[in-house]
Amino acid sequence: MDNITLRVARKEDCPRLLELIRELAEYEKASQEVTVTLEHFEAAGFGENPVWKAFVAEVNEQIVGFALYYVRYSTWKGCRLYLEDIIVTEKWRGKKIGQLLFEQLFKEAREKQFSGITFQVLEWNEPAINFYKKFQAKFDPEWVNVSIEMV
Repeated sequence: MDNITLRVARKEDCPRLLELIRELAEYEKASQEVTVTLEHFEAAGFGENPVWKAFVAEVNEQIVGFALYYVRYSTWKGCRLYLEDIIVTEKWRGKKIGQLLFEQLFKEAREKQFSGITFQVLEWNEPAINFYKKFQAKFDPEWVNVSIEMV
């Protein structure tokens, strides 16, 4: 097995992260939804007021996966880690890289004393659902996702 390393994402990783984001969007049948530019993505993560942080998984110095999160505040629960995306490129799935990234998120949430981790999963994405079930994730069918686009 190749040596897998985890580290905090750096600005120079952003082009590769966007490639993986596009791969995820294609898998989720929503390629057209990725409209963020590299410049905006970099500024949002590494600009004056960064809003996201990510951990990357590398094999032989090639990024093969990442987990991107930000802090979400719940008036009921306090600060929580909101996992926006976790992806391992198709070739590297099934090699415990996702598990390593998830465990790194747990470590981060504990260190920052967050009350938990929140995320979404598409109802048809059985591989992801089964993966999350291994971590005793609770699925909440009551809440409906809502978004308003600012055009």
